[in-house]
Amino acid sequence: MSAQPGTAPVHPAQPVRPLAAQARHVAPDPRDVLARPLAATSLLDAVRDLRRDVEATGFPLELEGIASARASRARLVDQLGEHLVPRLTELSAPAVVVVSGSTGAGKSTLVNSLVGAEVSTAGVLRPTTRRPVLVHHPLDTQLLSHHPVLESVSVVADEHVPRGIALLDAPDLDSVLESNRESAHRLLEAADLWLFVTTAARYGDALPWQVLQGAVDRGASIAMVLNRVPPASLPTVRGDLLDRLRGHGLQGSPLFVVPDLGPHEGLLPPAVVAPIQRWLAMLAGPDRARTVIGRTLRGSLAALRPWVDELAEAVQAQADAAARIAGVLDQVIEAPTAQAAASIRGGAVADGAVRARWAELSADGAPLGTVVRSSGRVRGSSREGRARAVALEPLVDDLTRSATAVLTSAGAHTEEVLRAALTAADQPEGGASVDAAWAATGLRAGRRTTAEQAARAWVAQGPRVVRAALTAGPADTSPDGVTRPRRDVAREVRRRRKAEHALGDEGLAAVALAAASGVREAHDLLVDLIDTAGERAVAELRDDLVARVAGQVAVERAAVGDVLADPDLAEDAASRLRLRLAVLKGLT
Repeated sequence: MSAQPGTAPVHPAQPVRPLAAQARHVAPDPRDVLARPLAATSLLDAVRDLRRDVEATGFPLELEGIASARASRARLVDQLGEHLVPRLTELSAPAVVVVSGSTGAGKSTLVNSLVGAEVSTAGVLRPTTRRPVLVHHPLDTQLLSHHPVLESVSVVADEHVPRGIALLDAPDLDSVLESNRESAHRLLEAADLWLFVTTAARYGDALPWQVLQGAVDRGASIAMVLNRVPPASLPTVRGDLLDRLRGHGLQGSPLFVVPDLGPHEGLLPPAVVAPIQRWLAMLAGPDRARTVIGRTLRGSLAALRPWVDELAEAVQAQADAAARIAGVLDQVIEAPTAQAAASIRGGAVADGAVRARWAELSADGAPLGTVVRSSGRVRGSSREGRARAVALEPLVDDLTRSATAVLTSAGAHTEEVLRAALTAADQPEGGASVDAAWAATGLRAGRRTTAEQAARAWVAQGPRVVRAALTAGPADTSPDGVTRPRRDVAREVRRRRKAEHALGDEGLAAVALAAASGVREAHDLLVDLIDTAGERAVAELRDDLVARVAGQVAVERAAVGDVLADPDLAEDAASRLRLRLAVLKGLT
């Protein structure tokens, strides 16, 4: 075996001491464990806050590049949760050395040989349920007890592993099982140091170099083991591999070479793994282990910056897309609002049952047919007024139902317009996502209920509006500004009193509502009965109904707005991540 310049030269003839003995690491008094150093609270809190915000970040809109953004988010969550938070929480925990590589590279055999015992199942053919194996010294058990990596590995305590390091035999990076590949990449994020194992036949494969480049990007500490190298090809393979390492910025990484021993079973000869044992033993010393951990931490923290920037840009893209969608919806909502108002002013509520009911009530001999004599005088006592008000109640019910139908129709039409804007060929990017989320809310199911509530509220305004118009006093001038004669004003006051007796407030309100809905005959009757007060009441009730139908349109727009109100689509959503990053930069 040989080592890259800068590492200790190998002399296989040297007697090889057990790995734990080589560490020369004196186990501390167990009582000292409680006094182990912790990370500075401010930095740890900053990383925890960042992890919380990254984990809470979502991408509601399907935009271009969204898959990459979600992958970046997952990578950040893994890096923060599996490596940085645990390492900053417990700086004195053993350095986790992940032994990684492709299928058949000899990772498990190497781990077993370094420990001197069969702690991990070796062989090219893996059981489909194989779990990664973490091997550590028994006295390091408590220091590792809270590390999140323990949730997904089989743990073996072996006194041949020096205190201060833990060897983790990871699944194959190119496993046929996706779960194994995902596990391998996740465990690499938890590593303080990578011991990357490849072979003379496979060191040129693309996948390992992609993974190694990712490690370089995040500042990880890396060493490489070139396994099964035929002696004849050693100079060529080793030289080519060193060139590749330099090309990826890994020229300072240790390189260990394991010669091809031919077919064999069990552990590698002690002399073959001695250089790696001595190197790991050296790392296990408290000062050197802290150096490796510190270097990886610094690299990982520095690597976070572009990752968080990238994530913040993706979040900002979501917010910008949401703003564009909102702008489009605000524009398209103008047409249905105007159409709904026009339908009210055009008499849509009066069409159908309301007109038929009015015709029935105003026929000769019917309650409204006898209110005004042929001479134009209003007749009727208070008792007759109460009876007429009762007779007009079906008209009020018809008005309520018709107004409900018109309001509901306006809401349905608005939904069609909004959905067309969200799903059209020229839709704003992300519109289809908003439409799908809107459909999932189930808010449309309550449209008729909302419309009926608005219709009943409008009808309930009738008596109040009529009473206010009656008590306001007759106008002293005509609509064209000419002063009215005193006798005309006095005549209007007397006529109002008679009308109140003839129909009562409730009866007058029913007529006013019918007039506001679009029944012209009702308007004429009301003006005959209470003159200018009738004009004011009809205008106010019609405007009120126009406002309510506009409100029904706004309810539909607000339903889409609820989807766009997702915190991840807020204008300042990205600023939260950038703030966390600024705090982290200030601490590092």
